[in-house]
Amino acid sequence: MSDRLRLLSQAHGQSPWLDNLQRGFFASGTLDSLIERGVRGLTSNPTIFQKAIQGSTDYDAQFNEETSKGLTPVEAYWELVIADIHSALDSFSALHTATGGADGFVSVEVDPTLAHDGNGTLAAARALHERINRPNVMIKIPATKEGLGPIRQMIAEGRNVNVTLIFSLDRHAEVMEAYISGLEDRAAAGLPLAGVASVASFFISRVDNEVDARLEATGTPAALALRGTAAVNQAKLAYDLFRVAFSGPRWEALAARGAQVQRPLWASTSTKNPAYPDTLYVDSLIGPDTVNTLPDATLEAFADHGNPARTIDTAVDSARAQWAVLAEHGVDTVDVAAKLERDGVASFIASFDDLISALETKAAALGRR
Repeated sequence: MSDRLRLLSQAHGQSPWLDNLQRGFFASGTLDSLIERGVRGLTSNPTIFQKAIQGSTDYDAQFNEETSKGLTPVEAYWELVIADIHSALDSFSALHTATGGADGFVSVEVDPTLAHDGNGTLAAARALHERINRPNVMIKIPATKEGLGPIRQMIAEGRNVNVTLIFSLDRHAEVMEAYISGLEDRAAAGLPLAGVASVASFFISRVDNEVDARLEATGTPAALALRGTAAVNQAKLAYDLFRVAFSGPRWEALAARGAQVQRPLWASTSTKNPAYPDTLYVDSLIGPDTVNTLPDATLEAFADHGNPARTIDTAVDSARAQWAVLAEHGVDTVDVAAKLERDGVASFIASFDDLISALETKAAALGRR
């Protein structure tokens, strides 16, 4: 059996997390097997649950039971989700304990329709955290402008946060500031910092999809030569920002009180363009204090033929130069990030709405509202 997944954490300080969750993972032993192979956490989102619930009959019995109690389809949905999250948390509990709370996390997202409602997001995030009530859960909050305040407040309250849908260096900097400020708020209140964890989920392949399309629209040889570089280059620059943010006197004062860094998490790491290697967004982004969330196919591809070598902080000057020159070829990276954020939020809302609509239809067929 390949040892590549284990080498990511043992040799390079990167935690591979599974970017999927479905109920069949538990009865089949799939999740336990992946943990034995080196998977150290798990993420979920509305699209993942849409595929899991609509793609199998595994949830029908619980859905029937919940709606028979008088729960609405939306309320029943959250019962289905929380049942799976609890099972996953159980699977990762021993790892979370063994790593002293540094790993073994399971992430679940707040209602995506609240992405631009700061107060609503904070209330929903608190309620979800309290309802699940496990030390290794992370509540996913989108990195919209409206999400920054709730992120800071959740950290100040000692609640673990996975900040999702980050597409720009500027927003990444704001997310890290929200985390550090939240820890400072907590310290000022005399509360412990140890045990508070967060990751900043920087999306990768979607950046190349959008930037490549704009480079192809320009069509010059120099523009076309930059295809497939933007996502990895931006991630390398994000890691550089991370190292600066989590160093120096301000951070050292928090670290002395037990604070953990907010690890960069590379999300959307499946390769969408078949011209690119299937492990491109894993091989190119390996380094200490990072996480990579891997869809099933990408995980197996890396386990089979990936290259577990430190790469995240190599050729950073070249990455900075290539990133800067994109503007000369018609690529407005600020506009790219804004579009991808809009699209990301809209995609999660669409998945959520489609699933709730399907559950409403199923409830109606059962004679329930």
